[in-house]
Amino acid sequence: MIKTLRNILALCLAAFAVSACGIYSFSGTSIKPDVKTITINYFEYKAMKVNPSLSNDLTEAVRNQFRRMTSLEQLDMDGDLEITGQVTGYDVRASAVTAGDVAAMNRLTVTVKVDFTNRKYPEEDFTGKSFSAYADYESTTSLDAVESTLCAEIIDKIVEDIFNATVAQW
Repeated sequence: MIKTLRNILALCLAAFAVSACGIYSFSGTSIKPDVKTITINYFEYKAMKVNPSLSNDLTEAVRNQFRRMTSLEQLDMDGDLEITGQVTGYDVRASAVTAGDVAAMNRLTVTVKVDFTNRKYPEEDFTGKSFSAYADYESTTSLDAVESTLCAEIIDKIVEDIFNATVAQW
């Protein structure tokens, strides 16, 4: 019993030591301790097909992810970290075709280009990194009927990828 308690105590102390050093956190981020602020700029819409709410929804989702998962203070400009992006693609294509060459499923794909600046550690910067995600829907359903649900699902995937590429370095 004492050996088990000793092992549990050692594990707790190790976990505390790792999280206290500031380089690793249990949220999966690897933000260095001297990085305190972030600027997340509005994601411009540059895709040919228009979705009027996608830029705003994506921008807010990225900001919310950083609020939830980090302790970084969000600034309007000149943060230690800065994310700038553009929606560059918004496409619908057939993803599954039946024997009669008729689309059974359609795929909505959203592509985003992101620039990341780390003013404290410029070696972590990247420019024009492309992130893409898709969701499929039945071809018997109109895009208008499922667009908001599909976009929410796609935004979640893209936000996770952006978060991982910027502060989790995955």
